[in-house]
Amino acid sequence: MKRRFLKKTIGFLAIVFWATVTQAQSPADSVAIMNIINEEVVAWNNGDAQTYAKHFATDGTFTNILGTFFVGQNEFQARHDQIFKGIFNKTVMKQETVSFKFANPDAVIVETLTWVSGFSNQGPPRGAYLDEKGRLRTRLLQVMTRQGNAWKIVAYHNVDVKQGIPVPEPR
Repeated sequence: MKRRFLKKTIGFLAIVFWATVTQAQSPADSVAIMNIINEEVVAWNNGDAQTYAKHFATDGTFTNILGTFFVGQNEFQARHDQIFKGIFNKTVMKQETVSFKFANPDAVIVETLTWVSGFSNQGPPRGAYLDEKGRLRTRLLQVMTRQGNAWKIVAYHNVDVKQGIPVPEPR
């Protein structure tokens, strides 16, 4: 457990260092953004739609794994409240950052590999594939912009990984 924590911490610091050195951003911005990613995991695992939507922009856009498109923080929160009480109730989500790039000082693009496990007997959403370990794997792309002193998610695009598509195992 300590070894996994150390590996994740080193990986996180490497991402922060890479992002700040190659894109000349402040370490505080990189840390704030990674904190949002980490808060998403905690909120998901607690089934807390309000916290999960906390950093979503008022007019942000959201495409889920089924291809359904939503606009706004209220819709984002309502949809997650619905799935946390339904098909994703008591599931466990993990995220691993695979790409972190500042487009400019006030915009960042973050891609994560996610995996969700712990589905009830009703299983995952119709049409979604579970891997051999019973996990729903997705690629989640989030675009965040600085709005005042805070970072907000302005675009959230989640795509499930289809059967037969290779995806790395989490570190």
